Amino acid sequence: MKWKDVYDSKVRTVEEVLKEIKSKSVITTAVVPMTPKVFLENLHRVDKGVKNVEVYTILNTTYFEFQDKEEYEGRFINNSWFYGPADRAVAEKGLKTITYVPNNAHHAIVDLVQSGKKINYFVGTASPMDEHGYLSLSCSAFIEKDLIDAAEKVILEVNPNAPRTFGETEIHISKVDYIIEVDYPLPEEVLVMPTEVEERIGHYIAELIEDGSTIQMGIGGVPYAVSKFIENKKDLGVHTEMLTEGMLELYEKGVITNEKKTLWPGKFICAFVFGTKRLYDFVNNNPSVMVMRGSYTNNPDVIAQNNKMVSINSALMVDLTGQVVSEAIGTRHYSGTGGQLDTHRGAVKCARQGRGGKGILAIRSTAKNDTVSKIVPVLPLGSPVTVPRQEVDYVVTEYGVAQLRGRTVRERVKAMIGIAHPDHRDYLKKEAEKLGLI
Repeated sequence: MKWKDVYDSKVRTVEEVLKEIKSKSVITTAVVPMTPKVFLENLHRVDKGVKNVEVYTILNTTYFEFQDKEEYEGRFINNSWFYGPADRAVAEKGLKTITYVPNNAHHAIVDLVQSGKKINYFVGTASPMDEHGYLSLSCSAFIEKDLIDAAEKVILEVNPNAPRTFGETEIHISKVDYIIEVDYPLPEEVLVMPTEVEERIGHYIAELIEDGSTIQMGIGGVPYAVSKFIENKKDLGVHTEMLTEGMLELYEKGVITNEKKTLWPGKFICAFVFGTKRLYDFVNNNPSVMVMRGSYTNNPDVIAQNNKMVSINSALMVDLTGQVVSEAIGTRHYSGTGGQLDTHRGAVKCARQGRGGKGILAIRSTAKNDTVSKIVPVLPLGSPVTVPRQEVDYVVTEYGVAQLRGRTVRERVKAMIGIAHPDHRDYLKKEAEKLGLI
């Protein structure tokens, strides 16, 4: 069979694809950086009689008109598994075009399917087809393969700028219903250099990482600070949700080798890739990078199989007993659980099995020019707990490390006050005494 003929028969314009969308359609999309940009940029142009369209996304990197105007309330609702800056801005306007879906990343799709909701469309991005009829989902298999399995129809934007990757990213043209040919650069991470405070946090975290550890971390100032201070480590490995620019730099310096990993020795294991073009070029046709389903990479039971597994995540707020808030303050939503609880649980399970795991949660001690403590006596009303205190292992601020796992409430409170900003320690101690915590 000539797969090129099959491919050509499925090519459509975005206008033709939009005519498929009916009222009450449920549309799911791929993850950054494989978000189907052309489709979502034009979605608001569907027939004005179309109502109640649900669109599931994760971490939009840009604004899309369908979610950002009052006139689209009742026509579209963006159900987000994880807010990005664009999503937060829409939510701050009070528009009813966006809402959050509470989830743990490794079973988000299972929960969606078992909720009884029928998925009408999956829309993603892929690299061009090869001679055998296979396209690559490129930089993400995080939720894509599971959604493809569940969706009634599959639509792919084929982008020549998307790298071809290995792992669980292959999809045959016979499984695709429509192709939209596009040509735009993949969205890139804006590299943020760590502040002095983040460097101090990174230094403390680096001291907890042993040679031969397998690491998980994301992007931002703290992960880059950690990268700076672990350049003297040996034989680190990567089993992560997101493969980042910082990990590539450590690989190029010989710090990450992946040779000592328990699972997949010699391989980077990730659910998605997000960085600059340099990182996208690195993963292109690179068999040392395995892009796998998030239901695998983020499964705590899988993560725990890596010896010396270290999970590094950031938080917005922690109370004195160790309850960690990472996605919202009160009812004001900021981001999402994502893979934080998944990866933290995996590392802690590794620790409980006596194989050197560490679950690390990083937080600046203060906000607003040191006037507000991010270590608090009690959480603001309505704050969702991302990592429950019975799961917390290490909490790190610029003032040190508090190891909480196995500790009493009284011991935890004293440890947390010890890593709070000095200007707030007396207040925290007095409040803890009022609450009967110490």
